[in-house]
Amino acid sequence: MGAEQGLSPDPEKPEATLAERLILGQVLAFEGDPRALGLAAARHEARGGVLVRDGLIRAVGDGAALRAAHPEARITDHGDALILPGFIDAHAHYPQTAIIASWGKRLIDWLNTYTFPEEARFGDTTYATDIADRYLDLVTANGTTTVASYCTIHPASVDAIFTAAQARGMRFLAGKTCMDRNAPGNLRDTAQSAFDDSSALLKNWHGRGRLGYIITPRFSPTSSPEQLSALGALWADHPDCLMQTHLSEQVDEIAWVRSLYPDARDYLDTYEAHGLLGEKGVYGHAIHLEPREIARLQEVGAALVHCPTSNTFIGSGLFDMGLADTMPVGLATDTGGGSSFSMLRTMAAAYEVGQLRGEALHPAELLWRATGGSAAALHLQDKIGRLAPGIEADLCVLDLASTPAIAQRQARAKTIWEAVFPTIMMGDDRAIAQTYIAGEPVKAV
Repeated sequence: MGAEQGLSPDPEKPEATLAERLILGQVLAFEGDPRALGLAAARHEARGGVLVRDGLIRAVGDGAALRAAHPEARITDHGDALILPGFIDAHAHYPQTAIIASWGKRLIDWLNTYTFPEEARFGDTTYATDIADRYLDLVTANGTTTVASYCTIHPASVDAIFTAAQARGMRFLAGKTCMDRNAPGNLRDTAQSAFDDSSALLKNWHGRGRLGYIITPRFSPTSSPEQLSALGALWADHPDCLMQTHLSEQVDEIAWVRSLYPDARDYLDTYEAHGLLGEKGVYGHAIHLEPREIARLQEVGAALVHCPTSNTFIGSGLFDMGLADTMPVGLATDTGGGSSFSMLRTMAAAYEVGQLRGEALHPAELLWRATGGSAAALHLQDKIGRLAPGIEADLCVLDLASTPAIAQRQARAKTIWEAVFPTIMMGDDRAIAQTYIAGEPVKAV
């Protein structure tokens, strides 16, 4: 837990100096992807500090030196806790908050049994607002400071989550989920209404504060070719926006896509043929890719998002992290198909999936995927996901001895990686000593 020491305001000191906050603890910063750069990409300060002013990181380094250089800064000392960038969840469905951990079934059955009935409730603005606030409470309690979320077909669902995120000062990405077929009648729009609604929401929210709109066809089975083309045209009109969708999650889903799009070369081609393949495309799951699909994704520089708890919970398959050697790969909970709001649990699941594929992912890579890797997948690496001057001061502070089981293992650690790995594998919201959004603490401790 952090202890804050305040100083009385001094009228002789500049206001900017008085607004500085110095957050002390162990600091773990990454200069880049440890998968490519090795452990040289990481810098660990056992007695470090992060200086914050006006919502941005101003300096990172030795805690004592920063304290001496900034004697008027407000001090929050987290002791031996580990300061990291805030976690970034690169693929989630906030409207599925209330149905997380619903029993069993494959993807299509799960959508019909749980997801669609729940999403139909988001035509009620009051309900959407309640779930939006509940969702943000849950993720920030778990150290997550940025999410890329699907909403529902209802514009009010987008308004609700953006309003809630803006009130908290969060960087948040979201979009209206578009579907005009193979869904209940009360959850269908049309090609034209999908374009019109998305365009209006984009104009209202994109770039407003720390918010970003994402063009969001759910996936090819629930969008007609006409709707995919309409959304492709919208993306062409707004190339600075991201586009998110699902790709090759389950083998029976792929067979369904093949039956619906018999002329397509593969699943990815159903997007490519309608203007929905590009550098700012973010494709969730991507488990069962064909060689042509991999080559095209690499060629355009698109990003993939690994959703390990979802992939195991729904029985989809095992993602190949080797794809991160040649394209951006983020990490995500995929709530509520994913079975946890915690990016720690998500990292643990990614490790387990890697083991089943014969690759033991290093703790450095797991932490990077949940921070800098997800930021890069969302084209936000210049704003979030790192501890560096000029980056937004969204931080997560980990208690590395949050439970007796974790504490007894951490006590034997000889390196920072041995110290943090038990928290990755066994940690939950109790391990989050504090979450900072734009430099301000948000978790009650």
